[in-house]
Amino acid sequence: MKTITSHTHAASANGVWHHLKLMPGASDDIASADGLSSLVVQQGRIVWMGAHSSLPAAFASSLSGLPPLPHFDGQGVLVTPGLVDCHTHLVYGGTRANEYAMRLAGADYEAIARAGGGIVSTVKATREATEDQLYALAAPRLEQLLADGVCAIEIKSGYGLALEPEARMLRVARRLGVDYGVTVRTTFLGAHALPPEYAGRSGAYIDLVCNDMMPSLAAAGLIDAVDVFCERIAFSLAETEQVFQAAQALGLPVKLHAEQLSDMGGSALAARYGALSCDHIEHLSDEGISAMKKSGTVAVLLPGAYYSLRDTHVPPIAALRAAGVPMAVSTDHNPGTSPALSLLLMANMACNLFHLTVPEALAGITRHAARALGLQATHGTLAVGQVANFVLWDLQDSAELVYWLGQRPKRTIVRQGRITCNDLMNQPINVLASRG
Repeated sequence: MKTITSHTHAASANGVWHHLKLMPGASDDIASADGLSSLVVQQGRIVWMGAHSSLPAAFASSLSGLPPLPHFDGQGVLVTPGLVDCHTHLVYGGTRANEYAMRLAGADYEAIARAGGGIVSTVKATREATEDQLYALAAPRLEQLLADGVCAIEIKSGYGLALEPEARMLRVARRLGVDYGVTVRTTFLGAHALPPEYAGRSGAYIDLVCNDMMPSLAAAGLIDAVDVFCERIAFSLAETEQVFQAAQALGLPVKLHAEQLSDMGGSALAARYGALSCDHIEHLSDEGISAMKKSGTVAVLLPGAYYSLRDTHVPPIAALRAAGVPMAVSTDHNPGTSPALSLLLMANMACNLFHLTVPEALAGITRHAARALGLQATHGTLAVGQVANFVLWDLQDSAELVYWLGQRPKRTIVRQGRITCNDLMNQPINVLASRG
């Protein structure tokens, strides 16, 4: 496999990409026709799309006095928008593999906590790590997700639980986006858990989140959205609303870890604040679904956490489907409950565990995932004017993207207008370029 991890040294994707089989639902500009499609990339953006038979002759020769564009022959392979992972906790210190082993050996949550485990262990490891150490830990995780075709990703804070370590996490997220040439949306999750030094004083901690941490981090340009873990073991509805009000005052959109373990009514609250998404939602009520439908809030499904926790309470997929609430799928990568590093595997699990259809799963890792990040105008579909983010897969049927377990198809990844991975053929892709 030829993988280019440095965006600076990736090859330009400018050219005519033709003989492509467009994934159904990939574009609103052209139909997912039975025939083959083409798209043209100039200056890193898609400037034309259409049926291959309608490719303007100008693109095969000089255009506006410029040299002829190279032609990349897809030879009938599948093309999709770049994938979007809309819920991750990618930056953190340490691991929790030992806790996984303890659970398998029969230890319960209390026993693990007494041994110094749980989120407290990740907070401790994250606080002790330098920015460069956090970067070095997160980079290989990101590389795994990018190799799956991810072109946009959300990275949350929430393991610092104090101003400086939260800022450190968010700075690392920003650095990763620049260095890897990938769209990164940062989400401030200061209200993730109660730090040990605030035990029994959740109100005081939420005041710190709202009055100190959030304004400082927003002023530093480190926050794209704000999230809260609203649950009996985390923060109440009133505390969640306090955070939402502070975010609203700063002009920041909100998201919510909602209804994972019980029906707290968090989704309806989040919808009242126009939340981008409500995530987990295993215990989502009809009232919550109605509120999310009205506000346009995306339901983000996290099958990795469901699987790891051996949950049995399936999210209300049929009711969400009937209401027309868009459903996204994400890895929820985190060290405790979803150490997942394949978005394609999550799509498969969403189908097998939650009974999504193939089109729903594919929309869930493209257009709906982009909407969950507020990126629907620029990511998750293929459209003229967008920065080129797309993937060619050595597949004929889009169902194969969610069918295979543990097999990563050969692919060519175009991210931010650059060819960042090409193992579709055993040679550099520019060898295939023609001038005809």
